[in-house]
Amino acid sequence: MLTDYFFNYGLSFFASGWTQFGGAFFVAFLIMLAFGKPFIRIMRTWQKKGQPISENVPETHAKKAGTPTMGGILLIIAILMGSILFMPINNPTAWIALMALVMFGALGFVDDYKKVKSQSVKAANGLSPITRLIVEGVFVVILAYMINKTMPPYIPEYSLSIGAGIILPLGIFYYIFAYFVICGSANATNITDGLDGMLSKLYLPVLIVLVVALYGATRIGFMDTVMFLPAASGLYAVLGAAFGAVLGFLWYNSKPASIFMGDVGSLALGGFMGTVAMLLKSEIIMGIAAGMMVLILLSSFVQTMFFKITRRTTGTGRRIFLRAPLHHHFEELGWTETKIVERFFIISILFSGLALVLLKFA
Repeated sequence: MLTDYFFNYGLSFFASGWTQFGGAFFVAFLIMLAFGKPFIRIMRTWQKKGQPISENVPETHAKKAGTPTMGGILLIIAILMGSILFMPINNPTAWIALMALVMFGALGFVDDYKKVKSQSVKAANGLSPITRLIVEGVFVVILAYMINKTMPPYIPEYSLSIGAGIILPLGIFYYIFAYFVICGSANATNITDGLDGMLSKLYLPVLIVLVVALYGATRIGFMDTVMFLPAASGLYAVLGAAFGAVLGFLWYNSKPASIFMGDVGSLALGGFMGTVAMLLKSEIIMGIAAGMMVLILLSSFVQTMFFKITRRTTGTGRRIFLRAPLHHHFEELGWTETKIVERFFIISILFSGLALVLLKFA
């Protein structure tokens, strides 16, 4: 909006992607800081008892009872406002990324609302897993179709970039691939959001990798491993707003958290992350950068499958981890919440560093 307005008056400075990134970053960040406390008060008044503490978490989490949730609502608003103010308003890639944010955020809101309303400590007190997966599948079909339409004519339709200039046409399997990328991202961020400040700290290094991939995708010759995607330039403001909003949310969510992000925020950020990666043809790089989140997601999946298989074969379900997902396993080992978050953050930086190396030289 502002970008188009000032550019029409000859201020070409606003046509710069980095100007859009910086402007959106500060708007989103300031919204989080300025409205964070009033928003927390509103959520506390409305929810009364806050987010119910699941029976599947360590006993140390009982002291968090009464903490309000759904902080992701303000986060989404901040990203939308920062993005719309500074992105080129007619750019399709920016709107697709924001569409993913809103759609997955809406799904998370319904899940959160059911949990807060029921105040049940059961793990399945929100939407059923089947319902979530089906709705997410519908979202992915819509997003994947639109993402494919943004690709320039020199890139084959429904294709996957695997680096070194190699493009692999997938045909109808493109939608299956998109399901794993976008839904996998959404569910990885959702499960990662289990300790104060952890999702934000693991998410920020991945955002940095996506920003570098965006720069490579909009600059010919900067990175031979990245496809030239001129339409992706609209993502500068969107990623800037996401960076500012997540950083601002961390101000209130760092231990001890004043508010939880909730599924409305974690699903929104995950769906957004996977969608941006597909818009940049950087799905594999994103998967490496988000390696710590992937490990957390896998730990939960492996634990569940191993328990079901051993219960069927031996009559007694057995577990690999003391408690899943992975961060709860370390809590059971006696690690403090702060130590787990900081060490996972370090590992996330290492994964993102590896992704940047591969992005430049693979």
